[in-house]
Amino acid sequence: MISSPALFFLLQPGRPSIAAPPLPSSPAPPLRGISISPVAARPISSLRSSSSIRIISPPHALPDPLLSLPSMDPQEVPDLLPPRPPERDFAGTPYVPVYVMLPLGVVNGNGEVVDADVLVGQLRVLKAAGVDGVMVDCWWGNVEAHRPQEYNWTGYKRLFHMIRELKLKLQVVMSFHECGGNVGDDVSIPLPHWVTEIGRSNPDIYFTDRAGRRNTECLSWGIDKERVLQGRTGVEVYFDYMRSFRVEFDEYFEDGIISEIEIGLGACGELRYPSYPAKHGWKYPGIGEFQCYDRYLQKSLRRAAEARGHTIWARAPDSAGHYNSEPNLTGFFSDGGDYDSYYGRFFLNWYSQVLVDHADRVLMLARLAFEGSDIAVKVSGVHWWYKTASHAAELTAGFYNPCNRDGYASIAAVLKKHGAALNFTCVELRTMDQHEVFPEAFADPEGLVWQVLNAAWDAGIPVASENALPCYDRDGFNKILENAKPLNDPDGRHLLGFTYLRLTKVLFERANFLEFERFVKRMHGEAVLDLQV
Repeated sequence: MISSPALFFLLQPGRPSIAAPPLPSSPAPPLRGISISPVAARPISSLRSSSSIRIISPPHALPDPLLSLPSMDPQEVPDLLPPRPPERDFAGTPYVPVYVMLPLGVVNGNGEVVDADVLVGQLRVLKAAGVDGVMVDCWWGNVEAHRPQEYNWTGYKRLFHMIRELKLKLQVVMSFHECGGNVGDDVSIPLPHWVTEIGRSNPDIYFTDRAGRRNTECLSWGIDKERVLQGRTGVEVYFDYMRSFRVEFDEYFEDGIISEIEIGLGACGELRYPSYPAKHGWKYPGIGEFQCYDRYLQKSLRRAAEARGHTIWARAPDSAGHYNSEPNLTGFFSDGGDYDSYYGRFFLNWYSQVLVDHADRVLMLARLAFEGSDIAVKVSGVHWWYKTASHAAELTAGFYNPCNRDGYASIAAVLKKHGAALNFTCVELRTMDQHEVFPEAFADPEGLVWQVLNAAWDAGIPVASENALPCYDRDGFNKILENAKPLNDPDGRHLLGFTYLRLTKVLFERANFLEFERFVKRMHGEAVLDLQV
């Protein structure tokens, strides 16, 4: 599921692609986030990526899964194609596995694999291109749909069998959130019916904003230890689901087909609050809103304020604006605002600690359920407003990361505690491209990626990544490669793996797929013949 909100702007019909020469990435300055240069969302494609749109012919006989579209000879438009910058030669560099996310609704609510014959054909093409495996969402709303602890894994058993026959690996996501309502969601998969029934009589099981609007995308972390789900707590429900999966698919673990389990911990399956929901009117680059107004999190906040000895602090900020505010127009997030006051620091510490505590509780049980297997956690790249002092969008998402504090070290520490890898997004984005599209967003994806990767590596945990937006062009792939294998790293550090978002018909258009196949070779450390030097 695409969580990066810049896609709202980028997918507007008729929006021109912008081909700006990339700037070399560099470490963030000592005071992160303060810059006189506003920056903001990269185009998802360039003129070069759209110059030819014929499909690639698969090497095996298969049902034609794609549309044949007319192509344009690049020689016809030479003046439109800017010269490419020099490329690094990644031949002989470490092998970084490449996975591809399958469609969100590849298994439907009836336990059927959707368009199975077409999917097999597409998977064969990916296998022939050297792709290592695929990522699959196992939706809680499909599997435990009707009654507690009645699990239907039928569709996933069929899908996994197909994948194993093709000798591909599997990354599996424990998806405890709903599908639908976010950018890129093309299917609707709500939370289990029995959970939504509970929510009708007790809506406080959901995250809630200041206006009292409930977000049904995932359950509030306030019920992690509350027995409100027909006698079970939130974390018990998650553990029972994970344990059932481990038992049902034991042979895939024993055979090494399942290489990693990603544990869904919040909105979009990411470790974050649902602070920027489109269904509540949020638009990029709004700062979002705090999501702590359900009665369970309010009770937690009161206890924290009482323990601190300041009961008046048992409230969320009243000057934090609304979903689409700019930080400088609020009393809380503006430079010198209340976010850095005694109360502001207390509140943000509590708010971000709730996030860390949720990760701690669920990962402890995930480690029990998947003992001996690799587990991972996805963290979203909230890169807008990064070049301001408060980092407002990160604060509302639960990342306490203003310019004078490292908000990702505590997350890396809890992942280290449970032996989990960190999967980070937006590794394909360039800061200068952001500036060209949305200068008012003060975004800095390169600075954010640099900070998060180093926080994880400093904690000694492996790091994987994925793209935040659809990526088909060489410039985006080159940026991913730069982040995957940092130049002149004295410790030779590199990404554990990369997962490409996502398998679509567009990926198989000839020009797009040739670029993708070339990218896979370079991620594997193989030489390519058309290196731009």
